[in-house]
Amino acid sequence: MIDIGSNSVRLVVYEGLTRNLTPIFNEKVMAGLGREVQSTGLITDDAIAVAHDALRRFRALCDTLQARKVLAIATAACRDASNGPEFIAKAERICRVRIRILSGKEEARYTALGVVSAFHDPDGIVADLGGGSLELADVEGGRIRLGNTMPLGGLALQDISGRSVKKAQKFVAARLADSPLLHEGQGRVLYAVGGTWRALARLHMHQTRYPLLVMHGYEIAAKDAIAFCRSLYRPTPSPTRRFAAVSKGRRSLLPYAALVLERLLRETGAAKVVVSVHGVREGLLYSRLIPAKRRQDALIEAARELNVLRSRSPRHGEELIHWTDRLMHAIAVDETADERRLRHAACLLADIGWRAHPDYRGEQSLNIIANGGFAAIDHPGRVYLALAVYYRHAGPDDTELSPRMQHLTTPRLMQRARVLAAAMRVAYQLSASQSGVLPKTPLVASRGKLVLKLEGPRMSALGSERVLSRLKQLARLVNLKPQLVSDRSPARDI
Repeated sequence: MIDIGSNSVRLVVYEGLTRNLTPIFNEKVMAGLGREVQSTGLITDDAIAVAHDALRRFRALCDTLQARKVLAIATAACRDASNGPEFIAKAERICRVRIRILSGKEEARYTALGVVSAFHDPDGIVADLGGGSLELADVEGGRIRLGNTMPLGGLALQDISGRSVKKAQKFVAARLADSPLLHEGQGRVLYAVGGTWRALARLHMHQTRYPLLVMHGYEIAAKDAIAFCRSLYRPTPSPTRRFAAVSKGRRSLLPYAALVLERLLRETGAAKVVVSVHGVREGLLYSRLIPAKRRQDALIEAARELNVLRSRSPRHGEELIHWTDRLMHAIAVDETADERRLRHAACLLADIGWRAHPDYRGEQSLNIIANGGFAAIDHPGRVYLALAVYYRHAGPDDTELSPRMQHLTTPRLMQRARVLAAAMRVAYQLSASQSGVLPKTPLVASRGKLVLKLEGPRMSALGSERVLSRLKQLARLVNLKPQLVSDRSPARDI
């Protein structure tokens, strides 16, 4: 997909049109098409030249990658500038595809769909800050209500205010005061979409030394975000040094993005800011999926793909879901629906590190999962997945993991990760990571005991001291006494 924005021109090539979008190539060029549109009504000649050069390369890359379908969209600068149609006409000849100029309402709708596709049961105000405009929408689950489109993008504010942050601040306050949709954000989430807000969040990560450098789902409490935003647009002796963690193309726009975000937080009364890396492109592609695909859980589908690509037996991962379902029911774990889907995802990811050296399987699995391109999961859930699979290899009593990583999740999820990991260690030792064993070797709870049943000659022969040791470990974590039942010996406590 080719995305001609007011600040950047970008090409993203995806592996396919699926519920879990996987980019195989991503490149952007900072063309600055919207730099002077508000004051002159025109896209500048130098910005046009940069953008057309980028589009020539993007078309050649599409041909090189043998992209089956090329979609192209353009946003605020191209719809607002009087020479926008002329620019687009030449761009279409270069790209050899029709370029769809999105209206403000279309841009807001597709951005909201991008958030719907990327978060599990979202609830809040979506704010998409581009170079030329700000789009607003209200999302609750799959319901979308569109709000205003306003010329509050970073480049537009620079242009309107003559690069005066004070003038921009007054202009932003006046425009946002007229948006009734914002008054419905009290206590909810403000979903921040757009490259400059991602740069702002990256700077916050850098300054707070946040240990998980994953942008999607990054959260900042509203009070902290307001204080941080104010620090970014106040005069400082060394702005270049202060913004060193941000790319040069974004630095000059950070003060404007910060004052818009601060004002939005004050107007909405939102509880926190959550960053979304999914926006208009992902929303447009999500809208092209059939309804059954749209209803799929993006996290589970991503985990399922990794299970197929990296596990020794993908079917074993699916069986592990049902095996642990029975276990959690047997030991009366009070799982929420979200905790259950996280456990299911962890089961699908449990064997993705098996090709690594045994001493490093836990560490490699943790890095792949903690930093993976997953959607529909927050950071505490992401850390839970990583820890569950890490402990499956290293053991649930391992203490070498960084405390800072562990503190990103909740004590409840930490304990759930250890219990699930201990169950996985029984399952994998018993089954040798192959399918067909777990359905015949259930774990049940009875009269204060955790009972592993090995029924039939072949299943009974799979019992070993190593299996018994791991069963003891699991039983201790769930406060039960372990017991083995098999055809080779009568029921015995361990």
